[in-house]
Amino acid sequence: MKAKIKTVLSYLFLLVLLPSIAVGGYFLFRERGYVWISVAIAAVACIPFFIRFEKTTVDVRRIVLLALMTALSVLGRLVFSYIPHFKPVTAVIILAGVYLGAEAGFLCGSLSVLCSNFIFGQGPWTPFQMVALGVIGFFAGAFAVPFKRRTFLLALYGVVSGIFYSLFMDILTVLWLGGGFAAKKYLAAVVASFPIMLTYVISNVIFLFILVKPLGKKINRIKDKYGF
Repeated sequence: MKAKIKTVLSYLFLLVLLPSIAVGGYFLFRERGYVWISVAIAAVACIPFFIRFEKTTVDVRRIVLLALMTALSVLGRLVFSYIPHFKPVTAVIILAGVYLGAEAGFLCGSLSVLCSNFIFGQGPWTPFQMVALGVIGFFAGAFAVPFKRRTFLLALYGVVSGIFYSLFMDILTVLWLGGGFAAKKYLAAVVASFPIMLTYVISNVIFLFILVKPLGKKINRIKDKYGF
C-alpha cells in the first residue's frame, strides 16, 4: 500500500506539478524568473527520488551512480557541442531511467540540463528543457521491463522521445514570439523545426544502440555487487 502511495505521489509531482511550474512560472515572471523556476523544478524533482529511500548505505551508492550518469550526460553534450542537436544526452537519460528507476530518470534529465546550461547558457528555455528531458527519463523507467527485453522497443522510445522533446520545446517558441499561444503559430513552429526534430530522433536511436550494452552491463554489475 505504501509503495502504491509513493508511486502516485511520484506521478503527481513529476507529471503534473513540474510542468505547471514551468509553464505557470513563464507566464508569471516571463524571462526574468527563469533562474528561480529552474531551481524550483530541480528541488521538487528530488522529492520523489528521496521519498523512496531508506537510511542505508545502498541508497548513497545509488545517489553516486545517478550523479555519474548525470555527469556522463553533461559530458556527452559538451563533447558533441560542435554538432548541432546531435547529442547522446537523451540516450543517457533514457538508460538512467531504465536501469535506475523512473524517479532517477527524471532527476537525471532535469539536472543534466540545469548543470550543462551553466556552460551553454541559462535562459527561459532551461525549465522547459528540464521538464521535457525529465519526463522522458521518467517514462523510460516506467517501461523499463519491456525496454530491457527488446532493444527495438528501446529504439522506438528514442524516436518518440525526440518527437516529444521537439514538440514540447515548440511551446516555448510560440510563447517567446509573444501574443499568447495560438494553434496556427504552434503548427508553423513545428513545421519550421522539423529538421531539428529529425536530428533528435536519429541521434537518440544511434546513441541508444551504441550505449545500451556497455552502460547496461556496467550498471547491472554495480547493482548486483552492492545489492540495490
